[in-house]
Amino acid sequence: METENNTVGQVTNLKEKVVQAIKLVYDPEIPVDVYELGLIYEITVYPVNNVYVLMTLTSPNCPSAEFIPSEVKDKIQQIQGINNVEVEVTFDPPYSQDMMSEAAKLELGFL
Repeated sequence: METENNTVGQVTNLKEKVVQAIKLVYDPEIPVDVYELGLIYEITVYPVNNVYVLMTLTSPNCPSAEFIPSEVKDKIQQIQGINNVEVEVTFDPPYSQDMMSEAAKLELGFL
């Protein structure tokens, strides 16, 4: 049982590191990181340290459509021990300002 709990702890710790890495990525037009903006829909860390991220962009016509997902992938790959990273972009559900964290809304003056 000890090793099972240890593995769960390692995955949880790795997921926290992934979130911290994603928080280093900003939409160049908005002074808030993509995690706080609510652009990250899902983060899955698999036992062999493969990471899957499902995310969206503020708009399908976002000028940074190529840049932001690749930067998210690059930041995650820089974490020691990460094996493979897959970042998928979806527009379902479409992004809305309701997805922002309270911190992001405060930073952007929506509160």
